[in-house]
Amino acid sequence: MKLLHTMLRVGDLQRSIHFYTDVMGMNLLRTTDRPDQQYALAFVGFGRGNQDGQAEIELTYNYGVASYEMGTAYGHIAIEVPNAVAACERIQAAGGNITRAPGPVKGGSTVIAFVQDPDGYKVELIERGTLA
Repeated sequence: MKLLHTMLRVGDLQRSIHFYTDVMGMNLLRTTDRPDQQYALAFVGFGRGNQDGQAEIELTYNYGVASYEMGTAYGHIAIEVPNAVAACERIQAAGGNITRAPGPVKGGSTVIAFVQDPDGYKVELIERGTLA
């Protein structure tokens, strides 16, 4: 078995594509528009996504729905980065919202940071080589 993708419902598909590609550095892998079913999809990921053995993010826009409630069960998506400080600097320069500056996780040595996407989803950045 292999994890293929995580689906996030978004309020503005183009805004989300911009965030995940231009701010987070992912690639737009494919899109689908289903007007008869009233939804559109965009898949983003690093490299070629599933073709490279990487999981993808499916961004789902349901026509006419501009926002969703997060609920209390959702936590975050995690992405490994070589250097959390450098990643945050690049993300912030591209207009991203850093909600937790890079630093060790409470009670440990793993270096993490958090970014928030335009729909309020949290993305954790984990610095490679610091997992403990």
